[in-house]
Amino acid sequence: MIDTHAHLTALDDADEAVERAAEAGVTRILTVGTDVEDCRRALSLAERHDGVFAVLGIHPHEAGTATENDVARLRDLLAHPKAVAVGETGLDWFRDHAPHDAQRNLFAAQLELAAELGKPAVIHTRAADGDTLASLAGFRGTVVLHCFSSPHMLPSALERGWYVSFAGNATFPKAVDLRLAATQVPAARILAETDSPYLAPQPVRGRRNEPAHVVHTLAALAEARREEPAALERRIELNAAECFGLP
Repeated sequence: MIDTHAHLTALDDADEAVERAAEAGVTRILTVGTDVEDCRRALSLAERHDGVFAVLGIHPHEAGTATENDVARLRDLLAHPKAVAVGETGLDWFRDHAPHDAQRNLFAAQLELAAELGKPAVIHTRAADGDTLASLAGFRGTVVLHCFSSPHMLPSALERGWYVSFAGNATFPKAVDLRLAATQVPAARILAETDSPYLAPQPVRGRRNEPAHVVHTLAALAEARREEPAALERRIELNAAECFGLP
């Protein structure tokens, strides 16, 4: 099994979490950097563990302080052989930690990087779905909608051939709309993630999340889609390998 989006650098026991994940059958993890220094830490983890790869970007929350030099340094880090995607990048009008224009400009700069380097773009969008869709209108590369939580975006996402990744919130009892959305995603476009240490799935809700717990999200998605968990696990592994160019 693969966890396609985790923040291992936010765990104080990241190396042990990778070991626990392997014991649970989660043998590959994509760890995400959220600013330049965090991206360096993510790459360090990827270098220490064969099954860990890095998604490198500058989070929209950091847009107010990010500079052109930061984007240039990000480009250099993305040359690393274990850097498999750009992100998470996007727009967040909910937390609103950075000016909207700064978020839009940083998003555009990272989409340019993804296009230039031929890497997927991993997208964060919150309370900004229309603007996110508009920003992505001219992007012709691979798109992953991380921690999918906007069912009304699904028709556009499917029309554009994007990957749709579900996190632990899809397991919550009231998340009927997310599980319904999961039934509508084509088999070749579905992914699963933890977004750990956030959004622990229902069976471990209230605890810190970590990559080993992606198995609970997989189980909920399989039940919603009326598929065998093992079959969906294989499908997600294939999807992730194709999307991110994993060995």
